[in-house]
Amino acid sequence: MTGHTLRAATPGDYDAIAAVVDDWWGRPILPSLPRLFLDHFHRTSLIAEGPEGMAGFVIGFVSPSQPGEAYIHFVGVAPGARESGVARSMYERFFGIARDHGRHVVRAITAPVNERSIAFHRRMGFEAGDPVPGYNGPGTSLVTFVRTL
Repeated sequence: MTGHTLRAATPGDYDAIAAVVDDWWGRPILPSLPRLFLDHFHRTSLIAEGPEGMAGFVIGFVSPSQPGEAYIHFVGVAPGARESGVARSMYERFFGIARDHGRHVVRAITAPVNERSIAFHRRMGFEAGDPVPGYNGPGTSLVTFVRTL
């Protein structure tokens, strides 16, 4: 990860993320990331910064209901920072946060059409499940991921 630094997120990072996330995805995705995630889970979320500003973010948390698990809810990498190792570095740091909180499993989800995300998660050691119909309600299928730490 050349020229980038990682830091813990703050609630104040939400506006910067909201300003770029739809452009980074190429479609409206902001409704999947309400402000509450940074209000309540900023200490386990990360921001990658580089010479051009924010290069990426991971919004994740240790599960309050599944004591051995952590969850990565949302990840973004600026188009110009892709293939630089930013996402890998953020995930590895998040794995460390999860371990520090006594977690031994990390979970995540993505849409079946997001082939780049599926390939990335597999490279990071996640096992991908088959798409789960109705995962977030009728008409939504999502691929689930699990990685043992």
